[in-house]
Amino acid sequence: MTHTPRLSRFAGLPLAVGAGLAIPVQGRINGALGARLNDGIAAAVVSFSTGLVLMILISLALPRGRAGLARIIPAVRSRAFPPVYVLAGGIGALFVFAQTFTVGLLGVALFTVATVTGQTVSGLLVDRLGIGPAGKKPVTGIRITGCVLTIAAVAWAVSPRFEAPAAASAGASGAAAGPETLLLPLLLPVLAGFLMSFQQAMNGTATVHYGTPIAATLVNFVAGTVVLWTAWGIKVAVAGLGSPLPGEWWYYLGGPMGCVFIGLGALLVRSLGVLVTGLGMIAGQLLGSLGLDFLVPAPGSVVAPATVLGTLLTLAAIILATLPWPRGAFRRQAASGGSGR
Repeated sequence: MTHTPRLSRFAGLPLAVGAGLAIPVQGRINGALGARLNDGIAAAVVSFSTGLVLMILISLALPRGRAGLARIIPAVRSRAFPPVYVLAGGIGALFVFAQTFTVGLLGVALFTVATVTGQTVSGLLVDRLGIGPAGKKPVTGIRITGCVLTIAAVAWAVSPRFEAPAAASAGASGAAAGPETLLLPLLLPVLAGFLMSFQQAMNGTATVHYGTPIAATLVNFVAGTVVLWTAWGIKVAVAGLGSPLPGEWWYYLGGPMGCVFIGLGALLVRSLGVLVTGLGMIAGQLLGSLGLDFLVPAPGSVVAPATVLGTLLTLAAIILATLPWPRGAFRRQAASGGSGR
């Protein structure tokens, strides 16, 4: 095992928020590419493939990248961590599948709440089990309260978008979609979000043994690219090729955005734990979405007071969940208050 630096909570949490900023940028780019190609799977293939090419170049160009590259096979062969961890990139591919097949039915708002709910719940579980490199972290009342407030705040922030998808679905089908119609599609993004915490824990553990998040990010893109190319090959065999690739350069920035949040996530989980890293990225995701809607609004974008206030409440809830509250502090405070001291 090689030494990787630990970051303080005050340094790591802003980095997690910064990593989360890349998520809506990637989503906007991949969404535009999918619409241009009329093929969401092809857009995901392009995104993962460009990210893989970038990570190969970084791994070969940087000394730490080359050192990490040399440690991948020995670490897997020696079973320094469970070999299944090298398949963590497949979870990213699942997330893309969930996004491709359910956003049109559920809408962006419901998809976001579903994935955030799954990720937040699993963040508590993964930290409690000690799967990540930060070890076991207790499930305290403050952490649970912060998680519940985060989910509620995210739902509030995206609530202005709930009505438009529902109206569109009703117009397309001639009747409003009932809860039973949305139940199965809703389970897929919940599962994808739930597995994201496990992906971060697996990447963080691999980073400790590789000595750098560069190698862990590279392995992630290899696994995800293989899964997506296989899926796209099946799709082409059934439905044929779609539209040709566009010439505009910005369509190919989705992969580099993925490199940012996967690499930083792999680095940060050792210092912050899986839950705090995930909550920080959720905050960055909301801030990035809000910034995009202000600066580069897409058709159907909504910036309402609830969006701004819900985003601010999300930040407050995350701060509540991540502050290093001492165990028993609230019980002691209540006891001292009740005794008049």
